[in-house]
Amino acid sequence: MGETSGGIRRLSRISATAALMICFVATLANAAEQVSDRQIIHVLNRLAFGPTLDELRHVKSIGIERYIGEQLDPASIPEPIELRWRLAQLDTLRLTPVQLRQLYGPLRIPRGFKPSPELERAQQERVRIILRDASEARILRAVLSRRQLQEVMVDFWFNHFNVFAGKGLDDIWIGDYEHQAIRPFALGHFRDLLFATAKHPAMLVYLDNSMSSAPGSPGARGTRAGLNENFAREVMELHTLGADGGYTQEDVVTLARILTGWGVNRPDARAFPEHAAVFEGARHDYTPKVFLGHPIRSRGKAEGEEALDMLARSPATARHIAFELARYFVADDPPPALIEKLATRFLETEGNTRELLKTLFASREFWDSQGQKYKTPYQFVISAVRAGGLPVANVRPLLGTMDQLGMPLFGCLTPDGYKNTEEAWLSPDATARRIGFATALARGTLPLTAGRHAADADQLETIFGSTMADATRDAVRASPPALHAALILGSPDFMRR
Repeated sequence: MGETSGGIRRLSRISATAALMICFVATLANAAEQVSDRQIIHVLNRLAFGPTLDELRHVKSIGIERYIGEQLDPASIPEPIELRWRLAQLDTLRLTPVQLRQLYGPLRIPRGFKPSPELERAQQERVRIILRDASEARILRAVLSRRQLQEVMVDFWFNHFNVFAGKGLDDIWIGDYEHQAIRPFALGHFRDLLFATAKHPAMLVYLDNSMSSAPGSPGARGTRAGLNENFAREVMELHTLGADGGYTQEDVVTLARILTGWGVNRPDARAFPEHAAVFEGARHDYTPKVFLGHPIRSRGKAEGEEALDMLARSPATARHIAFELARYFVADDPPPALIEKLATRFLETEGNTRELLKTLFASREFWDSQGQKYKTPYQFVISAVRAGGLPVANVRPLLGTMDQLGMPLFGCLTPDGYKNTEEAWLSPDATARRIGFATALARGTLPLTAGRHAADADQLETIFGSTMADATRDAVRASPPALHAALILGSPDFMRR
């Protein structure tokens, strides 16, 4: 009798457990149903460079909240073997700035010797290898990486701290600049990012601080005889405080004086030969200074670090970065309430980008902004290749398309970087070029691989079928199957994110 009762109790417990499991599964199913395809596409358009079929299925299986958590922790996401293998083939990515200059920099010609045109052309071609490797690495990561939010933030921060590859030696340092000054800090603290970019030789060359010296200092000679304000002005106007950040022209001059001596090491330097960027005390202004109302003691290189630290912690910087993030991820004219929320979070977390993004992605403004952002040429090209499921053995056609659309990679001349607003990129000519690119992808005529690969129309319809506008859906249904991919990739829907 006791055994029978115990068996009944065990069966009851098993039944109760089974019932709980059924309820749990039903709850998960209901939760999954509540997340629409439109919401998933919205997340993949903002946290990633658009959806792929695999990522769409992945988000559907784990849910949006967990996907966002994964993307905010990129180290937890394994990268595809193809991506790791192809990046490993790009030898120049492993070189330091000093090694890059030694191997690919200007020829050190003996006095009185004139190099032949052939030698000069050969050297120019060697330099192009650096830019090709850097460009290929960026495109491959954007297309293939599963750490999509990290790649999105590399795009955001590189543009924020823009460097033009055509300035001085920046054509050989541009890849290292992205790899060492931007990429490691893309989801970290803003202060670390600011310090890394300000101390990289590519930035010091681009904004002329390598030429800036305290007038009358021992190192003020030749082209480096005077003070140059470019770097100081852009650090405050673009990188930190913003144009309306409350600083004066006197602050610009003072910061320029503070940063004198931050420059590029000579190729034949005996001191710190392993460093391309150095502090040269002989060019520094050691006189007393007051910056943004704060006295700065004469401490050489440490003065610049103190000033950058002040800028990184400023409420004006918090508002400026909050505005830029809200503009990139939400709307061209971002809601003031969201900007204030992000600025407050910036100050609370000492500029922790990961925490800012958590706040942003949880905001009502983010979820209400579906389709409000117009893709930049870079975003459009990368998202079309990803959505179409196209293999990319050759990145040059993609780089060429970006050039034609007015957004050459590493090619923005001005320090404010490329705009990410609709006004900057929407025009009849640009739209026609985008449609031409979409048509080439759909036909398989773009030489991305040795063979002919066309964008997969069935895959595109699976991804976007339930979220396409009625006009797009009607146009696709009314056209022959051979045109479906071109119509989807060239549609007004796909131009937006």
